[in-house]
Amino acid sequence: MYPKVKPALARAWRDLQTVQFGVTPAHAVVLGPVDTATGAFMDRIDGTRGIDLLRAEGAAMGLSEGRVDELIRRLAGAGLLDDATVGGPRAQAVRRRPESLERLGPDLASLSLVRREPGGDLRAVAARRGIRVQVRGSGRVGAVIAAVLAGAGVGRVEVLDGGRVQPADVAPGGLGSGSVGRLRAEAAGALVREAAPGRAPRAGEAEGPEPALSLVVVAPRDGLQAWAPDPETAADWVATGTPHLYAGVLEGTGLVGPLVLPGATACAGCMERDRIDRDPAWPRMLVQWRSAHRRRATAACDLGLASAVAGLAAGHALSFLDGRLPASTGARWEAALPSLSWEPSEVRPHVDCPCSAAGVAEPTPTTAGAGRGGVAVSGRGRGGSG
Repeated sequence: MYPKVKPALARAWRDLQTVQFGVTPAHAVVLGPVDTATGAFMDRIDGTRGIDLLRAEGAAMGLSEGRVDELIRRLAGAGLLDDATVGGPRAQAVRRRPESLERLGPDLASLSLVRREPGGDLRAVAARRGIRVQVRGSGRVGAVIAAVLAGAGVGRVEVLDGGRVQPADVAPGGLGSGSVGRLRAEAAGALVREAAPGRAPRAGEAEGPEPALSLVVVAPRDGLQAWAPDPETAADWVATGTPHLYAGVLEGTGLVGPLVLPGATACAGCMERDRIDRDPAWPRMLVQWRSAHRRRATAACDLGLASAVAGLAAGHALSFLDGRLPASTGARWEAALPSLSWEPSEVRPHVDCPCSAAGVAEPTPTTAGAGRGGVAVSGRGRGGSG
């Protein structure tokens, strides 16, 4: 064991005997009582020393072997301790890719906050390498989502779209100006490869055969298809139990969600039936809007809003892929210009929808830091003051 105090949380002394790890309340932890010698000794728990050497250096600083061991246990129990040797074979394979590790450094630091066990960050990154995601759409929203997922270590990111790149598709972090005129699928594939921190594993390699789709992100260039998704398009995903997340921009309004868990949360069919119940004119208008979408010369999708939608959608997708249900599970988040205040609206299963989600208790969305903010090691309490 080569323990290391996680560097992601800034450290400060609240008083002469209490140390706070972290600034923000969501992940802050308070440790106390801590004397000056113990506080100085924590600087040596940096992953370069094994337990025996730490005990020896602790003794030189006046700390008994028992106090060193107890400190290690307390730090581990508070989720503040990492270990440079744990994580299993897949994590070790990630460690052997120094260039990828450098690129993923901020991601690993973030994951260390929500994966409290030692080596949890590397396990998560290693798991991402074996995940397959499909992004439907390569416009200002979809292309950026694909690039973020690939850059965050998702091993297989496929982008499906037709036609050729138009100047209006170009966006920072997405398709560049040099891609104008290229086939959208081809340009998006090149973007994903460039964004990835390392070569994705291929089928037949040690990491396993081609995996099934873990998630489909529906981010069409025509935001109407995300705002009012077609149940027929989603029918195969519902039938095969493939989770899918909607995201897009329509008329200066951005949306992220819902994340559909087939058979458990509301699907496109549920949303359409619910809207018809509330607005009998909806089907008539929807037919007109869908038939007119090709005549719209320019979509109202400014870069700021598109970037915000893409970032939030990618974050929700990564949360789901890492094993947590994001706030878009069974809900849609909307923000409209000019105030851009994100507001959630619940999306409920419909009793008449054949997806059968209405008869199932919906999973409860969780946030990565739920229940963890401000854990105190000596006497539990708030760990952050602001």
